[in-house]
Amino acid sequence: MSSNRRVELLLLGTVVVWAMNFTVVKFSLRVMDPMSFNSFRFFLAVGSMYLIWWKSGQSLVVRKGDWPRLIGLGVLGHLLYQLLFILGLNWTYAANGAVMLGTTPVWVALATRLLLRQPLRWSSWIGILVAVTGVWLIMEGSESGLTLEVTTIKGDLTVLLAAIVFGLFTFLSRPMLGRYTPIQLTTLVMFIGGPMVVLAGIPWILQTDFAGITWEAWVGVFYSGILSIAVAFMLWNSGIRQVGAVRTSTFQNLVPVLGLLFGVVLLSESLLPLQYVGAGLTVVGIILARRTPAV
Repeated sequence: MSSNRRVELLLLGTVVVWAMNFTVVKFSLRVMDPMSFNSFRFFLAVGSMYLIWWKSGQSLVVRKGDWPRLIGLGVLGHLLYQLLFILGLNWTYAANGAVMLGTTPVWVALATRLLLRQPLRWSSWIGILVAVTGVWLIMEGSESGLTLEVTTIKGDLTVLLAAIVFGLFTFLSRPMLGRYTPIQLTTLVMFIGGPMVVLAGIPWILQTDFAGITWEAWVGVFYSGILSIAVAFMLWNSGIRQVGAVRTSTFQNLVPVLGLLFGVVLLSESLLPLQYVGAGLTVVGIILARRTPAV
């Protein structure tokens, strides 16, 4: 198996974890406020990333002049993105959050075009547009459809902003992965941004009724903190380094598709015809984007 194919399989595993994370987080937020949940899961994420780094035996020596960039990535990829994500998901439906985050490849492509002045192949643009169209069809094809009600519009826009931030984080991480390994970069960025997220949630933790938190919600904290953040971000950075930011971010379009499949298998839900079309378009878009050179 080629190294690129192995990395792409790991990216597929990452989006499986992220697809399940929407359901896990929404379930936990029924009995836990979003800021406390974020603080708890990032406490676990930082600890898990420390163990991964310690086991790897790699150093954490920061090269001269890199601290401002690393601090920026920590604030952008963890403090800002994660706060926008958790608050937005708390204010809207999981389906809406999934489709908004599915726009991430668009922002990566735009950043590549505007900041690097590097044109993208037509197949990349077509692949991204087809994949995003597929995501929208999946949401519009559901029984409730993609809701833009007044009660959820605040959450929709917040998650959309989170997608823009994550797209920028993905783009800016690429140059640093030429200087650090995925484990080194993920650990450094996590050590910078993670404690900020933990500290931000302390006022809410002090008001938390721990007796009202179910064990299932705590399982969600462990799943989201260890798998969805620490392990997934390390694999995500590996993908950026190996196959490029645009191709890596396009995999995120699979998250809504896999979310629907989980519903069919685990919740006995049924897909409607338009959702099958959307899932097919998303996969086609990813295949087209994979044909482009790494950025």
